[in-house]
Amino acid sequence: MIKIGSPLPTHEFTILTDEGKTTATSEQLFKGKKVVLFAVPGAFTPTCSNSHLPGFVVQADRFKARGVDTICCLSVNDAFVMRAWQQHQNADAITMLADGAGSFTQALGLAKDTGEFGGLRAQRFALVAEDGVVTALKIEAPGKFEVSDAETLLQLV
Repeated sequence: MIKIGSPLPTHEFTILTDEGKTTATSEQLFKGKKVVLFAVPGAFTPTCSNSHLPGFVVQADRFKARGVDTICCLSVNDAFVMRAWQQHQNADAITMLADGAGSFTQALGLAKDTGEFGGLRAQRFALVAEDGVVTALKIEAPGKFEVSDAETLLQLV
């Protein structure tokens, strides 16, 4: 499992924007940058849509003021779902990272199997990475949303 001091795994993400489909490697996203990365079990799910993502949208300017270059939201969903969710949530300040097969989430050691409910998903967590190395990490207990929220992460950047 990823821990403080660990480098983020190598991965290539598909990202959809107004300009269309593009790819970005973990090196392009994280190298030489201070990044907040939070993960949700699924786009359009209640806690993710009502609290987790909106908290980062509302606090985006405060993160930027504290030197954060990019705020990323990770989910085991495809890029089309992540883009639709981004638009639905007015979350243009957030880089939506689709981990369709869950391979990045698994490489982090933070995948969970929800069985028939949805299959492989990300555990709810948030981290700060500087130059691709984890400097802060908060992992939620199952079914909880207490330590990976925007307010908590603001205290760690």
